[in-house]
Amino acid sequence: MNKLLATLIAGLFATSVYAQTTAPAATTTTTTDTTMSSGASGMAGTTATGNADADQKINKADEKEAKEVAKQDDKINKATEKANEKKAKAQHKAEKKVAKANEKVANADADDKAKASAKAEEKAADANYDAQKTMIKADEKAQKKIVDANADKAKAHAKANEKRAEAVAEAHKDAAK
Repeated sequence: MNKLLATLIAGLFATSVYAQTTAPAATTTTTTDTTMSSGASGMAGTTATGNADADQKINKADEKEAKEVAKQDDKINKATEKANEKKAKAQHKAEKKVAKANEKVANADADDKAKASAKAEEKAADANYDAQKTMIKADEKAQKKIVDANADKAKAHAKANEKRAEAVAEAHKDAAK
């Protein structure tokens, strides 16, 4: 029975790792559905603990954990996408400012070109600094959300392990009667 439990837990870890490396919501949902269906058909009539009630509790805990992991993976993907959009927008804005400054240099008189070029360099430096600052803030915000989501996934995993252990202990207690 320990080998079976170890196999189920290893399968759960493998699917959660796979879910983290795949595309957003659609693939994650498919992965969790596959896990649940293969878990049920893989046992076809037999139970992991020998106690139907305990097995039902274990399956319920696995399902809850899979749902929570999928939900948190979705949050991670959204945070990453939002950060990437902000970074692209900031970069585009900086490029526009630099282009505008360079255009002023090109349109300046020969006497004023040196002065215009110095101003353009200053504006380009400011624009690049602002863009980098915005990108850093976007990354920081995304990383905070990712850390929170990973913590929630860990909590869900711990809760599922607790429920599994309770169900197995209950099954053992019933078997000892």
